[in-house]
Amino acid sequence: MKRFASRKSEFLPRNFYNLKADLPELPPPPLNPQTKEVLAPEELEVIFPQGFIQQEGSLEPYHPIPDEVLSAYEVYRPTPLIYAAGLKEELGTPAHILYKYEGVGPTGSHKSNTAIMQAYLAAQEGVEVLTTETGAGQWGSALAHAGSIFGLKVKVFMVRISYRQKPGRKIMMKLFGAEVEESPSPSTEAGQKFYRENPDHPGSLGIAISEAVEMAVKRKEAKYSLGSVLDAVLMHQSIIGLEAINQMQELGFEPDVIVGCVGGGSNFAGLAFPFVREHIKGKKKIEFIAVEPEICPTLTKGNLRYDHGDTAGLTPLLYMYTLGMDFVPPPIHAGGLRYHGMAPLVSHLVRLGVVKAQAYSQKKVFAAARLFLRTEGILPAPESSHAVAAVIDEALRAKEEKVERVILFNLSGHGFLDISAYEKVE
Repeated sequence: MKRFASRKSEFLPRNFYNLKADLPELPPPPLNPQTKEVLAPEELEVIFPQGFIQQEGSLEPYHPIPDEVLSAYEVYRPTPLIYAAGLKEELGTPAHILYKYEGVGPTGSHKSNTAIMQAYLAAQEGVEVLTTETGAGQWGSALAHAGSIFGLKVKVFMVRISYRQKPGRKIMMKLFGAEVEESPSPSTEAGQKFYRENPDHPGSLGIAISEAVEMAVKRKEAKYSLGSVLDAVLMHQSIIGLEAINQMQELGFEPDVIVGCVGGGSNFAGLAFPFVREHIKGKKKIEFIAVEPEICPTLTKGNLRYDHGDTAGLTPLLYMYTLGMDFVPPPIHAGGLRYHGMAPLVSHLVRLGVVKAQAYSQKKVFAAARLFLRTEGILPAPESSHAVAAVIDEALRAKEEKVERVILFNLSGHGFLDISAYEKVE
């Protein structure tokens, strides 16, 4: 049994895939937060680069990847598809377990896939500064690195609890030249509201997004960059699933179950959406499982409705599963999953019954991560550990039912910069 798919140039896609082109029906469109009318593309120009806006609204099935972006991808892509022989043996399961390992990226997660593309689009239009938020720091690190490639300054508002829990990510961002500030901060009106009430407020992605958007709106030389949720971001991440399709074919497998963790939805969508195309066209029946934290159960306990993506109400209204824009999740080490909303496209697939949502406890996912480290030699990020926990459950179910399922999941990042969390959580 081969453990790795061969690294060949043909595995690196030349186009991103846009799931919207193949959906039988589209989710409700974003709305203007003031008028509640359907948002016009030009209304986003104060926040995003025009190239990004065009991709966000596109219904074309494929978008070419620019040569400059391909050159940056070739440093780490295609990422390996690995057969989890050690985990399979430990569980004694007939299931075949394979994972796409995005932790080999420049900053240790899948986030570089969209960060590089967004930085390129901004640089092409003469943007000087990109503002953003980050939870656990994977996205902030990725954008800081991408900004350094294309000569952009990057300003990151990092959720306070993660800023203090994960100093390695903060250091990495600064090494790439980014400016990093705890959120909520005293630097913006959105942040001051919470900072004055409690300088040690743990923060949330919703608050940090408000701060980053506010700064982009107020500075002519700046635009905002988002690492998840929006359609264009999920399209950039499709490179994961497109690679996986070719790699799975080389290994002689077709997935029965596809698993990913979800906070905003980008890593799950990146792996799953190219396979969803096959599923909705009736070419292959696949079970898709999105896994979230119990303390931030957006898909499993949230409501499907229009809501703001941020806490201050500066962003467009998105039709998504949400716990409410004011929801501040309790602190957990999977900071990248502490988000009140969910990508509209992921929400849409859950509504249609294509994707099944599950919620897991922090204790359960950390136990799964430790087992994965012992059997596969990789320490998953706390976020990715949610997927690992679900995969273990699926593999044990296959064992109980004596069925030879093929389980594919996205190991969206490594946990070596989160290693202190594993000491604190028993």
